[in-house]
Amino acid sequence: MIRNILFDWSGTLVDDLPPVVEATNAVLVRYGLETMTREMFRREFSLPFTEFYERILPGVDLEELELVFRPAMAASTASVSMIPGAREFLERSRRAGRRMFVLSSAPPDAVRSQAELLGLTSYFETIYAGIRDKTRRISAIMEEHGLATAETIMVGDMRHDVHAAKAAGIRSVAVLTGYEFPEVIAQSVPDITVADLSHLEAMLDAGRAEHLNAWPLATVGALIRDPSGTKVLMIRTHKWSGKWGIPGGKIQRGETAEAALHREILEETALTVREVEFVLMQDCVEPAEFERSAHFLLLNYTAHATGTDVTLNDEAEEWRWVSPDEASAMDLNIPTRRLLEAVWRPGPEAGNPVPALL
Repeated sequence: MIRNILFDWSGTLVDDLPPVVEATNAVLVRYGLETMTREMFRREFSLPFTEFYERILPGVDLEELELVFRPAMAASTASVSMIPGAREFLERSRRAGRRMFVLSSAPPDAVRSQAELLGLTSYFETIYAGIRDKTRRISAIMEEHGLATAETIMVGDMRHDVHAAKAAGIRSVAVLTGYEFPEVIAQSVPDITVADLSHLEAMLDAGRAEHLNAWPLATVGALIRDPSGTKVLMIRTHKWSGKWGIPGGKIQRGETAEAALHREILEETALTVREVEFVLMQDCVEPAEFERSAHFLLLNYTAHATGTDVTLNDEAEEWRWVSPDEASAMDLNIPTRRLLEAVWRPGPEAGNPVPALL
């Protein structure tokens, strides 16, 4: 049974990206660098933040940077809000008697003021903020509070949170509501990945060990274009009730999402691919088309095949290289159809889909 939860703050419980990006841009301007948009910042930022600043401003003393960042953060009027579903999760966890703590790299004064403003302080036994490297602190914090590893999870939105959990020997839960994109945090191979905290609550609610073994499966798949750029590969498989879809499979422990994609495509089709691009993440809960009960987090990509000779393994029955029009007319499984809709946009002639990302 999970009795203790260690939470990251930014991007996990609170959306503080607006003031953080504003304060980061103040630092960049101070040192003559280009500012970042929210999306650019999400792509570039990483923890520990000491490594992030060493990468973009090598050799500049961190204390010197904080003399710019902290006042800019404090002076920002950009909005800070709760992540959807976070308050409800905290309330249910409190009613369930779970002990809750915060481990955050954000400035302590910012976390304290945000917690007070949003009415969150009372949920936590202790709020630890300003932690530069969580992997170095988490074990001592757990020992200080007598938290058993088998009864404790770490919930966060970045690879560093997953690494911290692994350093302490506890389960890691990645939420896809914050700073890092799904394909980025997947590189750390979290034990559990959920779209948001409401999905985690559904798993913890029963409080049974067997419930905790039914975590979502992180998988990868790709819409593959042939070398001519005119056709895409569709495969038909019994796993999806005989419907057509794309090749892919589960991410193995210790494997990055993109490495898993290359491996699965090679195993299932004998194809090698290049120019892999992430498209979207799909939260696929108990799909009726799948052969057994499951909850998938589908990381969907596009890619270019280096050849057209396909050899299927025993997971599929048939394959075809087809045009975008032909693919849309096939009996597709629902996740594949959603992927196609995300990739294609209307072309210059009505009714003719054009691959937007292919």
